[in-house]
Amino acid sequence: MESRSLQVLEFGKVLTHLAGLCVSEAGAEAALAVRPLTGIDAVHHAAALFDEARRWAGHTGFRLSSFPPLDGVFRALDAPATVLDLDALWALRQTLGLARKLAASIREGQSTGGRWDLLAALVDSHPLPQRTVSGLDRCVSDDGMLRDESSPELSLVRGEIRRIHQQCTRKVKEYAQRYNIAHYLQDEFMTLSSDRYVLPLKSNFKGRLQGIIHDYSQTGETCYFEPMFLVELNNGLQELKREEREEERKVLRYLTDLVRDELASVRGAYGLLVEGDVLCARCALSARFEESGDAGAVSVTEGGHVSLLGARHPLLALSAARGEKGGAAAAQAVPSASRAPHATGKGKSASGHGAQHGPQAVDIELLPGQLGLVISGGNAGGKTVCLKTLGLIALMGLAGLPVPVRPGSSLPFWSDIFAFIGDEQSLEDNVSTFTAQIRHLSGVWDRLGPGALVILDEFGAGTDPAQGAALAQAVLDEVMDAGSTVVAATHFPALKAYALTRDKVRAASVLFDPVTKRPLFRLAYDQVGASQALDVAREHGLPEAVLRRAEQYLLLDGEDTSALVDRLNTLAVQREAEISSLRAEEARLRDKRTKLDERFERERRTLFETVQGQAKAVLHEWKSGKVSHKQALKALAETRARLVPGAAGNGDAEGTPGSADTTPPALQVETLRTGQAVRYVPWGKKGTVVEVDARRGRVRVDLSGVTMWAEAKDLAALDEKPRVVVGAVTRTISDATASMRVDLRGMRADVAVSELSRALDKALLAGMSAVEAIHGRGTGALRKEIHAFLKSFPAVRSFALAPEDQGGDGVTVIELK
Repeated sequence: MESRSLQVLEFGKVLTHLAGLCVSEAGAEAALAVRPLTGIDAVHHAAALFDEARRWAGHTGFRLSSFPPLDGVFRALDAPATVLDLDALWALRQTLGLARKLAASIREGQSTGGRWDLLAALVDSHPLPQRTVSGLDRCVSDDGMLRDESSPELSLVRGEIRRIHQQCTRKVKEYAQRYNIAHYLQDEFMTLSSDRYVLPLKSNFKGRLQGIIHDYSQTGETCYFEPMFLVELNNGLQELKREEREEERKVLRYLTDLVRDELASVRGAYGLLVEGDVLCARCALSARFEESGDAGAVSVTEGGHVSLLGARHPLLALSAARGEKGGAAAAQAVPSASRAPHATGKGKSASGHGAQHGPQAVDIELLPGQLGLVISGGNAGGKTVCLKTLGLIALMGLAGLPVPVRPGSSLPFWSDIFAFIGDEQSLEDNVSTFTAQIRHLSGVWDRLGPGALVILDEFGAGTDPAQGAALAQAVLDEVMDAGSTVVAATHFPALKAYALTRDKVRAASVLFDPVTKRPLFRLAYDQVGASQALDVAREHGLPEAVLRRAEQYLLLDGEDTSALVDRLNTLAVQREAEISSLRAEEARLRDKRTKLDERFERERRTLFETVQGQAKAVLHEWKSGKVSHKQALKALAETRARLVPGAAGNGDAEGTPGSADTTPPALQVETLRTGQAVRYVPWGKKGTVVEVDARRGRVRVDLSGVTMWAEAKDLAALDEKPRVVVGAVTRTISDATASMRVDLRGMRADVAVSELSRALDKALLAGMSAVEAIHGRGTGALRKEIHAFLKSFPAVRSFALAPEDQGGDGVTVIELK
């Protein structure tokens, strides 16, 4: 990517914002080094990684804390004889500990339902140096000191030093009491001077005691006096201090060797932290954009077309998110060409118009097959900002950064972006604006191709208008013939006509309020706009006499088309207002539809659970003998009548429970034969015809071990999928909901297990979802053997004892996968 385009589009300012959101110096440096990626796969990977990081941060709530830079430590380790000091080892301990927390958060998040495989792969590619982490945790304390447990020798030496300290303290107290020297001392406690225990003695008493004076206080009123009885103890202390320093050096050398042995893993863990810091900063940048509008990753596709929906200039969006006011504060954060068309507070924008609350969103779109966009319209209307918005969002999208656009936005993959924006004249180089544009364009001409975006702001404006317009048209032709995308802003009438007459080019105009003539910072497509130079001049205080004379010259030249352009602008404003209204209505209806769907689903579940609960209660009473068969049928019919008005007449009291309304046609009893496979519709169970009673019109069926008489109208052919209708709720019953029973009572354990295995195989082949194993209560030995077998059977999802009304601990209900 051309560095000059990065500078012109102010990509570095976005990176400065990104770096400010990092928690570490290393992360900030890495953020400033972010550049657009050179391959479409890398762009997709970066976008997917950002999406996972955002979901991970929201799911776990994990936040990185600050960690020290380790570049100096790594440089020191390049020298083989270097031994790291305690500060460097403490920095390593803090950094590796944070890397361990980061890796644990990602792995634990996945175990609790999160799906971020790319983050997990990133963690797996940077394994922690386990020996180094263990050694640093054991030897270095939280306050950055070496622990006593670092080595046995160090622990012994420090224990001896503490013993001497206690001995010195005791002797000083005994000496002071014996010779009554408390009034000689400035302080009742001994202290250290030159690493030796001494007494703070008043200077006027220094000749009354035998000992060594090591130093005086700044005022001279206190001398640090070592009594003779402490000399021998202090000498021993100095020897122990020397041994302590030697043992500490051994520990430091040991830890340094650990780090050096696992240096690659240490660098990897540090790199993981830095990359995690930048990823978290990208999530924070997206949150900043969301404070003032939509934000997310733009979809970059190879061979796609430009479609930025609700795009805002990133720097202006960040300024609005920080709550900056218009004027000087916003001017420091945004380019000069961007200040006029977008205001960031309640004051006046640079153009003098009333500021909007935050930057205005604009749709920048090319239709499939179009390669050029020509934007025209009045000064200070937002043409240059549209160009910069497209260019900067493209750079950020290619770099895997979030951008302030609505979801559904997409861009082609551009390997090169060339921006020609602003006055590039140079007095030192004797280069005019036009010459500078030509020189820069000539320098990149050979790099134009299908993967390039060219941004031209007022190209050719620095020379004769006729020749400049002709040159601009030729440049656009050649750029599009090379397969590049080109976006240009212009005031040339010839270039406006060019945009309206070329198939590959789309015309757009910035809109102005028809009454106030103030810019609306919106684009109207497939039309051109007038420059409105006189209106802008009047807005900025040019004398009215000058303006009237200019209008007269326009009339004399026959080029006053303001009325026509004003009419087009008015129509375009109306159309944009209608489109915005329709979009708002569409969003409202979509939200209403979603709420209605949710409400319908809640009511459907409630109704189904009500019917199911009442049916179970009636069947339970029937099975327990509390009510007769006819009473149960009557109760179910009454339940159906309450739930579905008018449903009571759909069947008589002799109907079967739950058979109120069935869409499949009932089978005729004359067509049924013994052994025929049928489905019992009320229960959604498959069964086999055992006996046919043609005179009474009923059939005896075997439902997985349960034999019962059923009405022929409640049976359906096995290949039909009946739909049980209750009120407005329809539920499709599939084969997967059926279950079967296998009776294992009285069998030996090995025979029962073998029989159960065959039954499970048959159930899987039949597409059933559950099997009921009847093993009886007894001593429980058979149940234990069956449960042990089920734990190892691969097709079993779960199993549990049946409810008491279905057999209790004498039946095990097995759920299949």
